[in-house]
Amino acid sequence: MQTTLTKVLSLEELAIKAQELRKQGKRIVLCHGAFDLLHAGHIRYLKSACREGDVLFVTVTSDEFVNKGPGRPVFSQDLRVENLGYLNFIDFIAVNNAPTAVNLLSEVKPDAYVKGPDYKKMEDDITGNIYEEKKAVEAHGGKLVFTDDITFSSTSLLNEHFGVFPPETKSYLQGFRQTYSPEEIIRMLQGLQNLNVLVIGDAIVDEYHYVDTLGQSSKGANLAVKFNSKEQFAGGSLAVANHVAGFVNNVTLVTGLGRQNSYEEFIRSKLQKNITLEPFFFRDAPTIVKRRYVNLDLDKLFEVYFYNDEPSQEDTVSEVCAWLGNKAAEFDIVIVPDFGNGFISAEMIQKLCDKARFLAVNTQVNSGNRGYHSINRYPRADFVSLNGPELRIATHNRHDSYEGLAKILIEKIGAKHFAVTLGSEGALLLSKSPEVTYRTPILSTKVLDRIGAGDTFLSLTGLCLGGGLDSDVALFVGSAAAALEVQVVCNREPVIPVNLFKYLTTLLK
Repeated sequence: MQTTLTKVLSLEELAIKAQELRKQGKRIVLCHGAFDLLHAGHIRYLKSACREGDVLFVTVTSDEFVNKGPGRPVFSQDLRVENLGYLNFIDFIAVNNAPTAVNLLSEVKPDAYVKGPDYKKMEDDITGNIYEEKKAVEAHGGKLVFTDDITFSSTSLLNEHFGVFPPETKSYLQGFRQTYSPEEIIRMLQGLQNLNVLVIGDAIVDEYHYVDTLGQSSKGANLAVKFNSKEQFAGGSLAVANHVAGFVNNVTLVTGLGRQNSYEEFIRSKLQKNITLEPFFFRDAPTIVKRRYVNLDLDKLFEVYFYNDEPSQEDTVSEVCAWLGNKAAEFDIVIVPDFGNGFISAEMIQKLCDKARFLAVNTQVNSGNRGYHSINRYPRADFVSLNGPELRIATHNRHDSYEGLAKILIEKIGAKHFAVTLGSEGALLLSKSPEVTYRTPILSTKVLDRIGAGDTFLSLTGLCLGGGLDSDVALFVGSAAAALEVQVVCNREPVIPVNLFKYLTTLLK
Protein backbone atom coordinates (compact mmCIF):
# COMPACT_ATOMS: atom_id res chain seq x y z
CA MET A 1 0.00 0.00 0.00
CA GLN A 2 1.22 3.48 -0.84
CA THR A 3 1.90 5.92 1.98
CA THR A 4 0.46 9.42 1.93
CA LEU A 5 3.84 10.88 0.99
CA THR A 6 4.37 8.61 -2.03
CA LYS A 7 0.91 9.51 -3.35
CA VAL A 8 1.57 13.25 -3.44
CA LEU A 9 3.07 14.50 -6.71
CA SER A 10 3.59 17.83 -8.41
CA LEU A 11 1.34 18.58 -11.41
CA GLU A 12 4.27 17.92 -13.71
CA GLU A 13 4.87 14.53 -12.07
CA LEU A 14 1.15 13.77 -12.23
CA ALA A 15 1.12 14.39 -16.00
CA ILE A 16 4.14 12.11 -16.48
CA LYS A 17 2.53 9.43 -14.31
CA ALA A 18 -0.64 9.64 -16.41
CA GLN A 19 1.38 9.14 -19.58
CA GLU A 20 3.12 6.06 -18.13
CA LEU A 21 -0.17 4.52 -17.00
CA ARG A 22 -1.87 5.11 -20.35
CA LYS A 23 0.93 3.19 -22.04
CA GLN A 24 0.08 0.31 -19.71
CA GLY A 25 -3.53 0.42 -20.93
CA LYS A 26 -4.92 1.94 -17.71
CA ARG A 27 -7.97 4.22 -17.70
CA ILE A 28 -7.31 7.38 -15.69
CA VAL A 29 -10.00 9.10 -13.63
CA LEU A 30 -9.59 12.63 -12.28
CA CYS A 31 -11.52 14.35 -9.47
CA HIS A 32 -10.85 17.96 -8.52
CA GLY A 33 -12.02 20.26 -5.74
CA ALA A 34 -11.22 22.19 -2.58
CA PHE A 35 -12.07 19.36 -0.14
CA ASP A 36 -11.94 21.90 2.68
CA LEU A 37 -13.85 19.59 5.02
CA LEU A 38 -13.65 15.94 4.00
CA HIS A 39 -17.04 14.37 4.72
CA ALA A 40 -19.26 11.39 3.83
CA GLY A 41 -20.47 13.04 0.63
CA HIS A 42 -16.88 13.39 -0.58
CA ILE A 43 -16.10 9.76 0.23
CA ARG A 44 -19.10 8.48 -1.75
CA TYR A 45 -18.31 10.82 -4.65
CA LEU A 46 -14.69 9.65 -4.82
CA LYS A 47 -15.62 5.95 -4.52
CA SER A 48 -18.17 6.39 -7.32
CA ALA A 49 -15.43 7.96 -9.45
CA CYS A 50 -13.27 4.84 -9.00
CA ARG A 51 -15.82 2.86 -11.03
CA GLU A 52 -15.05 4.98 -14.12
CA GLY A 53 -11.50 3.65 -14.58
CA ASP A 54 -8.45 1.91 -13.19
CA VAL A 55 -6.48 4.71 -11.48
CA LEU A 56 -7.91 7.61 -9.44
CA PHE A 57 -6.13 10.96 -9.46
CA VAL A 58 -7.37 13.70 -7.10
CA THR A 59 -6.26 17.32 -7.36
CA VAL A 60 -6.78 19.94 -4.68
CA THR A 61 -7.25 23.67 -5.27
CA SER A 62 -4.40 25.58 -3.63
CA ASP A 63 -5.15 27.95 -0.75
CA GLU A 64 -4.69 30.99 -3.00
CA PHE A 65 -7.52 29.95 -5.32
CA VAL A 66 -10.14 28.63 -2.88
CA ASN A 67 -12.27 31.60 -3.76
CA LYS A 68 -15.13 31.23 -1.28
CA GLY A 69 -14.50 34.42 0.63
CA PRO A 70 -12.68 35.53 3.78
CA GLY A 71 -11.78 32.72 6.17
CA ARG A 72 -11.72 30.03 3.50
CA PRO A 73 -10.16 27.60 3.20
CA VAL A 74 -10.46 26.70 6.86
CA PHE A 75 -7.85 23.95 6.40
CA SER A 76 -4.58 24.58 4.57
CA GLN A 77 -3.77 22.78 1.33
CA ASP A 78 -1.22 20.60 3.15
CA LEU A 79 -3.86 19.38 5.61
CA ARG A 80 -6.41 18.85 2.85
CA VAL A 81 -3.91 16.78 0.86
CA GLU A 82 -2.95 14.79 3.97
CA ASN A 83 -6.58 13.93 4.72
CA LEU A 84 -7.15 12.67 1.17
CA GLY A 85 -3.94 10.65 1.39
CA TYR A 86 -5.43 8.43 4.09
CA LEU A 87 -8.05 7.13 1.61
CA ASN A 88 -6.50 3.97 0.19
CA PHE A 89 -8.62 4.01 -2.98
CA ILE A 90 -7.00 7.27 -4.12
CA ASP A 91 -3.85 6.51 -6.11
CA PHE A 92 -2.23 9.93 -6.61
CA ILE A 93 -2.81 13.48 -5.34
CA ALA A 94 -1.55 16.89 -6.47
CA VAL A 95 -2.17 20.55 -5.66
CA ASN A 96 -3.46 22.71 -8.52
CA ASN A 97 -2.31 26.33 -8.31
CA ALA A 98 -5.03 27.72 -10.59
CA PRO A 99 -8.67 28.83 -10.25
CA THR A 100 -10.06 25.99 -12.43
CA ALA A 101 -9.13 22.49 -13.55
CA VAL A 102 -8.70 23.50 -17.21
CA ASN A 103 -4.91 23.59 -17.04
CA LEU A 104 -4.51 20.19 -15.41
CA LEU A 105 -7.10 18.56 -17.70
CA SER A 106 -4.96 19.64 -20.65
CA GLU A 107 -1.83 18.17 -19.03
CA VAL A 108 -3.16 14.99 -17.40
CA LYS A 109 -5.66 14.15 -20.19
CA PRO A 110 -7.87 11.85 -18.07
CA ASP A 111 -10.25 9.35 -19.64
CA ALA A 112 -12.95 10.54 -17.21
CA TYR A 113 -13.27 13.80 -15.33
CA VAL A 114 -15.79 13.19 -12.54
CA LYS A 115 -17.93 15.82 -10.84
CA GLY A 116 -20.59 15.51 -8.16
CA PRO A 117 -24.35 15.58 -8.84
CA ASP A 118 -24.63 19.25 -7.84
CA TYR A 119 -22.87 20.12 -11.13
CA LYS A 120 -25.34 18.25 -13.38
CA LYS A 121 -27.29 21.44 -14.07
CA MET A 122 -24.33 23.11 -15.71
CA GLU A 123 -26.27 26.32 -16.28
CA ASP A 124 -26.45 26.79 -12.49
CA ASP A 125 -22.65 27.07 -12.19
CA ILE A 126 -22.23 30.81 -11.57
CA THR A 127 -18.56 30.70 -12.55
CA GLY A 128 -19.13 29.10 -15.96
CA ASN A 129 -16.01 27.01 -15.28
CA ILE A 130 -17.75 23.67 -15.80
CA TYR A 131 -18.28 24.46 -19.50
CA GLU A 132 -14.58 25.25 -19.95
CA GLU A 133 -13.60 22.09 -18.10
CA LYS A 134 -15.95 20.03 -20.26
CA LYS A 135 -14.29 21.38 -23.41
CA ALA A 136 -10.82 20.76 -21.97
CA VAL A 137 -11.46 17.08 -21.10
CA GLU A 138 -13.25 16.33 -24.37
CA ALA A 139 -10.46 17.97 -26.40
CA HIS A 140 -8.25 15.00 -25.49
CA GLY A 141 -10.85 12.28 -25.96
CA GLY A 142 -12.03 12.14 -22.36
CA LYS A 143 -15.54 12.56 -21.02
CA LEU A 144 -17.22 14.52 -18.25
CA VAL A 145 -19.06 12.23 -15.82
CA PHE A 146 -21.47 13.18 -13.03
CA THR A 147 -21.98 10.93 -10.01
CA ASP A 148 -25.46 10.31 -8.63
CA ASP A 149 -25.25 9.96 -4.87
CA ILE A 150 -26.00 11.68 -1.57
CA THR A 151 -24.38 15.12 -1.20
CA PHE A 152 -23.43 17.37 1.70
CA SER A 153 -22.17 20.93 1.69
CA SER A 154 -18.73 21.52 3.19
CA THR A 155 -19.62 25.20 3.43
CA SER A 156 -22.80 24.51 5.41
CA LEU A 157 -21.00 22.15 7.77
CA LEU A 158 -18.14 24.60 8.31
CA ASN A 159 -20.53 27.51 8.88
CA GLU A 160 -22.61 25.49 11.31
CA HIS A 161 -20.02 23.59 13.34
CA PHE A 162 -16.54 25.06 12.94
CA GLY A 163 -16.94 28.60 14.24
CA VAL A 164 -15.91 30.28 11.00
CA PHE A 165 -17.87 33.35 12.11
CA PRO A 166 -18.47 34.81 15.58
CA PRO A 167 -21.87 34.11 17.21
CA GLU A 168 -23.34 37.50 16.22
CA THR A 169 -22.54 36.94 12.54
CA LYS A 170 -23.72 33.35 12.66
CA SER A 171 -27.06 34.44 14.17
CA TYR A 172 -27.47 37.21 11.58
CA LEU A 173 -26.82 34.83 8.67
CA GLN A 174 -29.23 32.23 10.05
CA GLY A 175 -31.97 34.85 10.13
CA PHE A 176 -31.12 36.31 6.73
CA ARG A 177 -31.08 32.95 4.94
CA GLN A 178 -34.63 32.29 6.19
CA THR A 179 -35.76 35.24 4.07
CA TYR A 180 -33.43 35.07 1.07
CA SER A 181 -31.63 32.31 -0.78
CA PRO A 182 -28.30 32.96 -2.51
CA GLU A 183 -29.98 32.27 -5.85
CA GLU A 184 -32.51 35.05 -5.18
CA ILE A 185 -29.81 37.57 -4.27
CA ILE A 186 -27.75 36.66 -7.33
CA ARG A 187 -30.77 37.06 -9.61
CA MET A 188 -31.44 40.48 -8.10
CA LEU A 189 -27.87 41.58 -8.78
CA GLN A 190 -27.95 40.21 -12.31
CA GLY A 191 -31.11 42.25 -12.86
CA LEU A 192 -29.11 45.48 -12.40
CA GLN A 193 -26.95 45.06 -15.50
CA ASN A 194 -28.93 47.40 -17.75
CA LEU A 195 -28.67 50.37 -15.39
CA ASN A 196 -26.80 53.40 -16.72
CA VAL A 197 -24.45 54.68 -14.00
CA LEU A 198 -22.39 57.86 -13.62
CA VAL A 199 -19.47 57.99 -11.18
CA ILE A 200 -18.01 61.43 -10.46
CA GLY A 201 -15.20 62.25 -8.05
CA ASP A 202 -11.48 62.63 -7.46
CA ALA A 203 -9.11 60.40 -9.41
CA ILE A 204 -6.47 59.11 -7.03
CA VAL A 205 -3.36 57.11 -7.85
CA ASP A 206 -2.48 55.14 -4.73
CA GLU A 207 1.17 54.17 -4.41
CA TYR A 208 2.53 51.57 -2.02
CA HIS A 209 6.28 51.71 -1.43
CA TYR A 210 7.13 48.41 0.21
CA VAL A 211 9.96 48.72 2.72
CA ASP A 212 11.87 46.86 5.41
CA THR A 213 12.11 48.76 8.67
CA LEU A 214 15.69 49.23 9.86
CA GLY A 215 14.88 50.94 13.12
CA GLN A 216 15.57 54.38 14.53
CA SER A 217 18.12 56.48 12.68
CA SER A 218 21.47 56.66 14.50
CA LYS A 219 21.53 60.46 14.02
CA GLY A 220 17.95 61.36 14.83
CA ALA A 221 14.57 60.23 16.13
CA ASN A 222 13.22 59.29 12.69
CA LEU A 223 12.51 55.77 11.46
CA ALA A 224 14.87 54.40 8.80
CA VAL A 225 13.61 51.98 6.14
CA LYS A 226 15.04 50.04 3.22
CA PHE A 227 13.14 50.37 -0.07
CA ASN A 228 12.12 47.12 -1.77
CA SER A 229 9.56 47.85 -4.47
CA LYS A 230 6.53 49.96 -5.36
CA GLU A 231 3.07 49.30 -6.73
CA GLN A 232 0.46 51.69 -8.13
CA PHE A 233 -3.30 51.32 -7.90
CA ALA A 234 -6.27 53.08 -9.46
CA GLY A 235 -8.02 54.55 -6.41
CA GLY A 236 -10.69 57.08 -5.53
CA SER A 237 -13.43 57.41 -8.13
CA LEU A 238 -11.46 55.08 -10.43
CA ALA A 239 -11.86 52.22 -7.95
CA VAL A 240 -15.58 52.94 -7.50
CA ALA A 241 -16.14 52.91 -11.27
CA ASN A 242 -14.30 49.59 -11.55
CA HIS A 243 -16.43 48.00 -8.82
CA VAL A 244 -19.67 49.16 -10.44
CA ALA A 245 -18.55 48.15 -13.93
CA GLY A 246 -18.63 44.47 -13.04
CA PHE A 247 -22.37 44.61 -12.37
CA VAL A 248 -23.73 46.98 -15.04
CA ASN A 249 -23.08 47.23 -18.76
CA ASN A 250 -22.39 50.95 -18.98
CA VAL A 251 -20.48 53.20 -16.59
CA THR A 252 -19.39 56.77 -17.25
CA LEU A 253 -16.62 58.27 -15.12
CA VAL A 254 -16.19 62.03 -14.73
CA THR A 255 -13.01 63.04 -12.94
CA GLY A 256 -10.23 65.61 -12.76
CA LEU A 257 -6.69 65.02 -13.99
CA GLY A 258 -3.63 67.25 -14.03
CA ARG A 259 -2.39 68.71 -17.30
CA GLN A 260 1.07 67.74 -16.14
CA ASN A 261 1.59 64.43 -14.34
CA SER A 262 -1.86 63.40 -15.57
CA TYR A 263 -1.31 59.62 -15.26
CA GLU A 264 -3.94 59.38 -18.00
CA GLU A 265 -2.35 56.42 -19.77
CA PHE A 266 -1.98 54.50 -16.50
CA ILE A 267 -5.56 55.33 -15.49
CA ARG A 268 -7.04 54.24 -18.82
CA SER A 269 -5.08 50.97 -18.62
CA LYS A 270 -6.59 50.22 -15.20
CA LEU A 271 -10.24 50.94 -16.02
CA GLN A 272 -12.66 48.18 -17.00
CA LYS A 273 -13.53 48.08 -20.70
CA ASN A 274 -17.15 49.14 -20.21
CA ILE A 275 -16.18 52.43 -18.51
CA THR A 276 -16.33 55.62 -20.55
CA LEU A 277 -13.81 58.11 -19.15
CA GLU A 278 -14.69 61.82 -19.32
CA PRO A 279 -11.55 63.55 -18.03
CA PHE A 280 -11.43 67.25 -17.16
CA PHE A 281 -7.99 68.80 -16.78
CA PHE A 282 -6.67 71.21 -14.15
CA ARG A 283 -4.28 73.92 -15.32
CA ASP A 284 -2.34 74.14 -12.06
CA ALA A 285 -2.85 70.86 -10.21
CA PRO A 286 -1.48 67.36 -10.81
CA THR A 287 -3.50 64.19 -10.73
CA ILE A 288 -3.69 63.26 -7.03
CA VAL A 289 -1.13 60.74 -5.86
CA LYS A 290 -1.16 59.31 -2.34
CA ARG A 291 2.10 57.56 -1.57
CA ARG A 292 2.21 55.23 1.42
CA TYR A 293 5.30 53.59 2.85
CA VAL A 294 4.28 50.09 3.84
CA ASN A 295 6.14 47.32 5.67
CA LEU A 296 5.88 43.62 4.95
CA ASP A 297 2.90 43.30 7.33
CA LEU A 298 1.12 46.04 5.33
CA ASP A 299 1.37 48.48 8.23
CA LYS A 300 1.31 52.04 6.88
CA LEU A 301 4.36 53.86 8.26
CA PHE A 302 4.10 57.21 6.50
CA GLU A 303 1.99 58.91 3.83
CA VAL A 304 2.77 61.67 1.33
CA TYR A 305 0.15 63.58 -0.70
CA PHE A 306 0.99 64.98 -4.14
CA TYR A 307 -1.84 67.38 -4.95
CA ASN A 308 -3.06 70.97 -4.93
CA ASP A 309 -6.10 71.26 -2.66
CA GLU A 310 -6.93 74.74 -3.98
CA PRO A 311 -6.54 74.52 -7.75
CA SER A 312 -7.64 77.35 -10.00
CA GLN A 313 -10.84 75.76 -11.29
CA GLU A 314 -12.78 78.45 -13.11
CA ASP A 315 -12.58 76.80 -16.53
CA THR A 316 -12.87 73.26 -15.15
CA VAL A 317 -15.94 74.00 -13.01
CA SER A 318 -17.83 75.63 -15.87
CA GLU A 319 -16.96 72.74 -18.20
CA VAL A 320 -18.05 70.07 -15.71
CA CYS A 321 -21.24 71.93 -14.79
CA ALA A 322 -22.13 72.30 -18.47
CA TRP A 323 -21.55 68.59 -18.98
CA LEU A 324 -23.66 67.71 -15.94
CA GLY A 325 -26.41 70.05 -17.04
CA ASN A 326 -26.65 68.21 -20.35
CA LYS A 327 -25.97 64.64 -19.24
CA ALA A 328 -26.60 63.96 -15.54
CA ALA A 329 -30.35 63.37 -15.88
CA GLU A 330 -29.72 60.61 -18.42
CA PHE A 331 -28.26 58.29 -15.78
CA ASP A 332 -30.29 55.97 -13.57
CA ILE A 333 -27.79 56.35 -10.72
CA VAL A 334 -25.11 58.92 -9.93
CA ILE A 335 -22.48 57.80 -7.42
CA VAL A 336 -20.25 60.49 -5.89
CA PRO A 337 -17.16 59.40 -3.96
CA ASP A 338 -16.20 62.90 -2.79
CA PHE A 339 -12.72 62.80 -1.27
CA GLY A 340 -12.57 66.55 -0.68
CA ASN A 341 -9.29 66.92 -2.55
CA GLY A 342 -10.25 69.83 -4.79
CA PHE A 343 -12.21 68.45 -7.75
CA ILE A 344 -15.87 68.65 -6.72
CA SER A 345 -16.94 72.26 -6.25
CA ALA A 346 -20.06 73.76 -4.68
CA GLU A 347 -21.38 74.54 -8.18
CA MET A 348 -20.95 70.92 -9.26
CA ILE A 349 -22.73 69.72 -6.13
CA GLN A 350 -25.70 71.95 -6.83
CA LYS A 351 -25.90 70.72 -10.41
CA LEU A 352 -25.78 67.08 -9.21
CA CYS A 353 -28.48 67.71 -6.63
CA ASP A 354 -30.68 69.40 -9.24
CA LYS A 355 -30.23 66.82 -12.01
CA ALA A 356 -29.47 63.35 -10.63
CA ARG A 357 -32.36 60.89 -10.58
CA PHE A 358 -30.77 58.86 -7.76
CA LEU A 359 -27.80 60.40 -5.98
CA ALA A 360 -25.47 58.28 -3.81
CA VAL A 361 -22.77 60.17 -1.91
CA ASN A 362 -19.83 59.58 0.41
CA THR A 363 -17.83 62.52 1.74
CA GLN A 364 -14.61 60.99 2.94
CA VAL A 365 -12.68 62.55 5.78
CA ASN A 366 -8.95 62.17 5.28
CA SER A 367 -5.71 63.81 6.38
CA GLY A 368 -5.96 66.42 3.66
CA ASN A 369 -9.45 67.72 4.50
CA ARG A 370 -10.16 66.91 8.16
CA GLY A 371 -12.41 69.55 9.67
CA TYR A 372 -13.23 71.17 6.30
CA HIS A 373 -15.22 68.51 4.49
CA SER A 374 -18.55 66.87 5.36
CA ILE A 375 -21.85 65.68 3.95
CA ASN A 376 -23.33 69.06 4.90
CA ARG A 377 -22.00 70.33 1.56
CA TYR A 378 -24.86 68.43 -0.10
CA PRO A 379 -28.38 69.87 0.21
CA ARG A 380 -29.82 66.63 -1.12
CA ALA A 381 -28.90 62.96 -1.60
CA ASP A 382 -30.91 59.77 -1.96
CA PHE A 383 -28.28 57.57 -0.32
CA VAL A 384 -25.50 58.68 2.03
CA SER A 385 -22.71 56.39 3.20
CA LEU A 386 -20.37 57.56 5.98
CA ASN A 387 -18.17 55.84 8.50
CA GLY A 388 -18.53 56.52 12.22
CA PRO A 389 -15.93 59.35 12.48
CA GLU A 390 -17.31 61.05 9.34
CA LEU A 391 -20.78 61.04 10.87
CA ARG A 392 -19.53 62.51 14.16
CA ILE A 393 -17.61 65.25 12.36
CA ALA A 394 -20.66 66.11 10.23
CA THR A 395 -22.87 66.45 13.34
CA HIS A 396 -20.17 67.84 15.69
CA ASN A 397 -21.21 65.19 18.18
CA ARG A 398 -18.79 62.84 19.95
CA HIS A 399 -21.08 60.83 22.19
CA ASP A 400 -24.63 60.21 20.93
CA SER A 401 -25.54 56.97 19.15
CA TYR A 402 -24.73 56.58 15.48
CA GLU A 403 -28.35 55.77 14.74
CA GLY A 404 -29.55 58.97 16.43
CA LEU A 405 -27.01 61.10 14.57
CA ALA A 406 -27.90 59.47 11.26
CA LYS A 407 -31.58 60.30 11.88
CA ILE A 408 -30.64 63.98 12.24
CA LEU A 409 -28.84 64.03 8.90
CA ILE A 410 -31.37 61.90 7.04
CA GLU A 411 -33.97 64.57 7.81
CA LYS A 412 -31.67 67.46 6.99
CA ILE A 413 -30.62 66.07 3.60
CA GLY A 414 -33.91 64.39 2.81
CA ALA A 415 -32.13 61.10 2.11
CA LYS A 416 -34.10 57.92 1.51
CA HIS A 417 -31.28 55.78 2.92
CA PHE A 418 -28.38 56.49 5.27
CA ALA A 419 -25.60 54.00 5.99
CA VAL A 420 -22.95 54.08 8.69
CA THR A 421 -19.99 51.73 8.37
CA LEU A 422 -18.39 50.81 11.69
CA GLY A 423 -15.36 48.69 10.86
CA SER A 424 -15.19 45.61 13.08
CA GLU A 425 -18.70 46.39 14.40
CA GLY A 426 -20.29 45.98 10.96
CA ALA A 427 -22.69 48.52 9.49
CA LEU A 428 -26.18 49.93 9.85
CA LEU A 429 -28.58 51.30 7.27
CA LEU A 430 -31.50 53.61 8.05
CA SER A 431 -34.39 53.57 5.61
CA LYS A 432 -36.78 56.52 5.70
CA SER A 433 -39.84 54.88 4.18
CA PRO A 434 -40.67 52.62 5.87
CA GLU A 435 -38.76 53.98 8.86
CA VAL A 436 -36.57 51.06 9.87
CA THR A 437 -32.93 50.44 10.75
CA TYR A 438 -31.11 47.38 9.45
CA ARG A 439 -27.84 46.14 10.91
CA THR A 440 -25.23 43.73 9.70
CA PRO A 441 -22.24 42.43 11.67
CA ILE A 442 -18.81 42.18 10.11
CA LEU A 443 -18.78 39.52 7.39
CA SER A 444 -15.03 39.01 7.13
CA THR A 445 -12.95 36.81 9.39
CA LYS A 446 -9.62 38.52 8.78
CA VAL A 447 -8.39 41.80 7.31
CA LEU A 448 -5.44 42.19 4.97
CA ASP A 449 -5.89 45.87 4.02
CA ARG A 450 -8.74 48.26 4.86
CA ILE A 451 -7.94 50.75 2.07
CA GLY A 452 -10.86 50.79 -0.38
CA ALA A 453 -13.41 48.96 1.76
CA GLY A 454 -15.61 52.05 2.23
CA ASP A 455 -15.56 52.76 -1.52
CA THR A 456 -16.61 49.17 -2.20
CA PHE A 457 -19.50 49.46 0.25
CA LEU A 458 -20.63 52.74 -1.36
CA SER A 459 -20.42 51.20 -4.84
CA LEU A 460 -22.42 48.03 -4.24
CA THR A 461 -24.91 49.36 -1.67
CA GLY A 462 -25.56 52.46 -3.76
CA LEU A 463 -26.02 50.38 -6.90
CA CYS A 464 -28.49 48.06 -5.15
CA LEU A 465 -30.54 50.87 -3.65
CA GLY A 466 -30.53 52.87 -6.87
CA GLY A 467 -31.68 49.75 -8.70
CA GLY A 468 -34.67 49.37 -6.38
CA LEU A 469 -33.48 46.46 -4.24
CA ASP A 470 -34.68 46.28 -0.65
CA SER A 471 -32.59 47.98 2.02
CA ASP A 472 -31.71 44.79 3.89
CA VAL A 473 -30.48 43.19 0.67
CA ALA A 474 -28.46 46.27 -0.27
CA LEU A 475 -26.80 46.36 3.15
CA PHE A 476 -25.98 42.65 3.02
CA VAL A 477 -24.51 42.85 -0.50
CA GLY A 478 -22.46 45.96 0.30
CA SER A 479 -21.13 44.42 3.50
CA ALA A 480 -20.20 41.17 1.73
CA ALA A 481 -18.44 43.11 -1.04
CA ALA A 482 -16.47 45.11 1.55
CA ALA A 483 -15.55 41.84 3.29
CA LEU A 484 -14.02 40.64 0.03
CA GLU A 485 -12.21 43.93 -0.53
CA VAL A 486 -10.37 43.84 2.80
CA GLN A 487 -8.71 40.65 1.55
CA VAL A 488 -7.12 42.60 -1.35
CA VAL A 489 -4.08 44.86 -1.14
CA CYS A 490 -5.33 48.44 -1.66
CA ASN A 491 -7.29 48.63 -4.95
CA ARG A 492 -5.29 45.93 -6.72
CA GLU A 493 -8.44 44.44 -8.22
CA PRO A 494 -12.17 45.25 -8.07
CA VAL A 495 -14.89 43.07 -6.66
CA ILE A 496 -16.21 41.07 -9.60
CA PRO A 497 -19.58 39.30 -9.85
CA VAL A 498 -18.27 35.72 -9.82
CA ASN A 499 -16.30 36.25 -6.62
CA LEU A 500 -19.16 38.09 -4.93
CA PHE A 501 -21.72 35.51 -6.02
CA LYS A 502 -19.55 32.68 -4.68
CA TYR A 503 -19.14 34.46 -1.36
CA LEU A 504 -22.86 35.23 -1.06
CA THR A 505 -23.49 31.53 -1.67
CA THR A 506 -20.91 30.62 0.98
CA LEU A 507 -22.53 32.94 3.52
CA LEU A 508 -26.08 31.74 2.92
CA LYS A 509 -25.51 27.98 2.76
